Amino acid sequence: MMKHLHYFLITGISILLFTGCIHRELIILGPKGNTAGSMTAMDNNSSLNREGNLSTATVIPRIPFPEEEYRGLAKSGNGTIKGSIYVSDAYGKKIYGKQTRLYLNPVTSYSRQWYQESYIGGYKMAKADKRLFNYLKFTPSNAEGKFAFYGVPSGTYYVIGMVKCGKECGYDTPRNIRIAKEVSVSGAEVVSVDLGRMID
Repeated sequence: MMKHLHYFLITGISILLFTGCIHRELIILGPKGNTAGSMTAMDNNSSLNREGNLSTATVIPRIPFPEEEYRGLAKSGNGTIKGSIYVSDAYGKKIYGKQTRLYLNPVTSYSRQWYQESYIGGYKMAKADKRLFNYLKFTPSNAEGKFAFYGVPSGTYYVIGMVKCGKECGYDTPRNIRIAKEVSVSGAEVVSVDLGRMID
């Protein structure tokens, strides 16, 4: 009897293994051990995008730095980009990004890859080329989450910042929520941008 039982157990386990009916789940831990989501054992190099969906990847290599493309960008201008950075809950309550650093990243083939692969897709990317930092503009937000970039050359940019949010966003420990938005400015135009998003 024990011999037959042993045979059936071995046979059953073998069928499950080879037909893929066993589904092992690993928990992805966010900062300080927060549960960020789950993935199968096959996807242990996955990451979560900004909506909390899984993206299967290791480190995405960046395209070669397009020197000619960046060389053609204007160095100075008269435009202004201003606005507020915040996250909001399902009831419309806003949590502002107080005294956080924001930056303007010109839209190029290089930054567009980052936006698509990292910000939208959630993939981890290789380190950015150091030359990129010569083309970024930085500014802090105030205690109400308001910010402004002055002397902006005409062009299209990604406005990027982070909001630190904890219990007020429903998290056990604080998290940095990244927000990016594309915006264009021309001449001495003053452009207002609502840099906000819903809490996942």
